[in-house]
Amino acid sequence: MNASQRRVVVSAGATASALSTIPRRRCNLDNWDPVLTDGLAASREVILVDYAGVGSSSGAPSGSVAETARQIIALTEALGLEQIDLLGFSLGGFVTQEIALVRPRLIRRLVLAGTGPEGAPGMHAWRADIESHARATVNDADDLLYIFFAHPETSQALGREFLGRIFRRTEDRDAPTTTAVRDAQYDAIVEWGIPDHAALQRLTGIRMPTLILQGDDDLMIPTRASHLMAGLIPDACIRVYPDSAHASLFQYPAEAAKDINEFLD
Repeated sequence: MNASQRRVVVSAGATASALSTIPRRRCNLDNWDPVLTDGLAASREVILVDYAGVGSSSGAPSGSVAETARQIIALTEALGLEQIDLLGFSLGGFVTQEIALVRPRLIRRLVLAGTGPEGAPGMHAWRADIESHARATVNDADDLLYIFFAHPETSQALGREFLGRIFRRTEDRDAPTTTAVRDAQYDAIVEWGIPDHAALQRLTGIRMPTLILQGDDDLMIPTRASHLMAGLIPDACIRVYPDSAHASLFQYPAEAAKDINEFLD
């Protein structure tokens, strides 16, 4: 490893396999929904990770999905983890797919949430209104609600509950992400989304059982991309949550934890 990456073990399950979680863009450890992580940790050890250059991790942020995947693999080797279950959300789902392809023996089961495949149609950057909120110098509550949750009030209300949960703790919080992180991760996202039919075919090489979670109207990564992944990954199943967008697993954290635990069990 060329950087010190921060990881936090939420809880240790007595018999279940370890689950490592790979975060979204501009995410630090405090951006995970505690209802989701506590629900997962009730059944298994859960390891949350800060990317290099994010939060308390040293090093420079990566502008490449492939490089980030290598960093996460190096972290698992440093921790002596021979086989894990892996959950990737958003950008973390890109990284998780790459790990599954270049180090398949590492992963027992795979969970992909709010994400999409490399080279798929509609994946090259974001639409203008989403980009203006996502690339703000500081993402405030209004930005997060706009880009992560569906716009009907039912979804927005659950989004505000999520924000209340992640900001409830005020002490010993991870450092906010920087504009360098914003720009490097945006470069990685744009590169991943360049239309490429051959890159899509790589998904057929993901052979471990895979659960895909998505909202029915994702404004950042089109929901149809999740259906495409489900069709190309040989042993995949998909769960689409209603009246939700990019952060469906934070809009329905208890349900998502239940679905993930049942799949991993």
